[in-house]
Amino acid sequence: MKSVVILQARTNSSRLPGKVLLHLRGFPLVVLAAKRAGNTGRNVIVTTSDEKTDDMLYSVVHEYGIQCYRGSLNNTLNRIVSALEDYDDQTLVFRLTADNVVPDGRLLDELEQSFHDSGVEYLCCNGEQSGLPYGMSVELTRLSHLREADRSTSDKFDLEHVTPFIRRKFGETYFRKYESLNLGNYRCTVDCLDDYLMIQQLFKEAECPISVVSFDLAQQLKNLGSYQPIDSNLAKKLVLGTAQLGLSYGITNKVGKVKVKCAEEIIKMAISNGAASIDTARAYGSSEEVLGNVLKTGWEGRARTITKLSPLNDIPLNATTYLINALVDESIYQSCTKLRVPKLDIFMLHRAEHLDCLNGGIWARLLTHKESGLLNTLGVSVQTPAELKRALNNPAVEIIQMPYNVLDWRWDQLIPEIITKKRERDLKIHVRSSLLQGLLTSKDIKHWHKANVSEAESILRWFDQQQCIMKTQSNMEFCLKFVNSLEWVDGIVIGVESLEQLQENIKILCLPHFSAQELELILSSRPKVEEITLNPALWS
Repeated sequence: MKSVVILQARTNSSRLPGKVLLHLRGFPLVVLAAKRAGNTGRNVIVTTSDEKTDDMLYSVVHEYGIQCYRGSLNNTLNRIVSALEDYDDQTLVFRLTADNVVPDGRLLDELEQSFHDSGVEYLCCNGEQSGLPYGMSVELTRLSHLREADRSTSDKFDLEHVTPFIRRKFGETYFRKYESLNLGNYRCTVDCLDDYLMIQQLFKEAECPISVVSFDLAQQLKNLGSYQPIDSNLAKKLVLGTAQLGLSYGITNKVGKVKVKCAEEIIKMAISNGAASIDTARAYGSSEEVLGNVLKTGWEGRARTITKLSPLNDIPLNATTYLINALVDESIYQSCTKLRVPKLDIFMLHRAEHLDCLNGGIWARLLTHKESGLLNTLGVSVQTPAELKRALNNPAVEIIQMPYNVLDWRWDQLIPEIITKKRERDLKIHVRSSLLQGLLTSKDIKHWHKANVSEAESILRWFDQQQCIMKTQSNMEFCLKFVNSLEWVDGIVIGVESLEQLQENIKILCLPHFSAQELELILSSRPKVEEITLNPALWS
């Protein structure tokens, strides 16, 4: 049975415009991707748009003697179907993109064999499900199904992404032959400049860039270190806290505000290692601006940004609706400007009292902006159990951030309610201060005295005992592993001052969890500390 490769390409990519024309080992990316996909004998057709922006792309592909078809920019499905007008219905069609240069003919050969052996009508090779890196992405189906989709759907999403109609009809079957390689968290696509530089490094030692085996390249990703995971697993609960990137923060802080270049490396490393969210706020100095500048280098979209309303310290108790709206709007405008985005992913109240104060005017304004699409998700940062209870009982609150650590007994009675509310609605819980601003990692008695603990020695002995019992290497490992093991916790906000600190945190969050029995043992034995210790605002 005949098979053909369709290689999608365009020049107007938003994060790295013209990337498919950038050179790699003497070839434009689009050409190298085509030659690698066809290196075991398949016909490859590059499909691009008929827009003027792709005139040069067409010329380059044609110059290398590769077949190229031009069609609609936005209706990618029809472009592919039209390019295959002369092919039989039963032709097997491989779908690839020109920003993924690692897939090769050998991979396609194995996919085709699996397609026949399994008797499926759609097969996908992609990421974690296949055990192969993000960028070794291939879809395989019959031309007849693509033609049916082209006739049957007018949905913009279907037309742009080509296969949703087929996946809805036949389901998603993944190519799993190499799942045991556990490389699904690595990355070998070209989406931004950092990706391009990484791919240059990956192909640098290849004797022949066209024939080097894709599986060999995938294995080399583990040794690159260029924004690749430092562990085969991801720290999926990591939420990077950025207070330290915008101001001097924390009782054990020794470096002050993190320098901009280091901040960039921290943000990119966190995202590469699983941080799905990054936490900032209007009140965190220059944090929003630092974060916005880094994400605009092509990293936007790889993590959701959480920011918070200004604390509104000076708002009068008799503020009019006009003034409330103006102050809220100014804070949102400033966040959008600093983060360099037209709308905000997750927007939270920095103070839970703003849920109800001023006749609910602040929260009402946020609801208006959510309805308009300016704010995607609304949440609240709480300080006390009473504030948590109010937030849990507000159905419009979709995410709650709360302080929580292994010594913090204040929330015990509300945890069952948290679990119940999470079952009733889509509610996420992020915890912060898991190290209590670094206090729980400190053996300096002066730090504990500053936190209103007069008898610190007994607490430090308990930590030493727990490290021995739970076989952890440090207080940091013990404390982070504890919160990471809690099923009701969706994210752990962790701020760092250096790459070394971040690497240590990532490694801890990738460790196996404590068991339910171990968690119970920890909770039943922990020492009691006063609230004036658990709330840093009350420290000396």
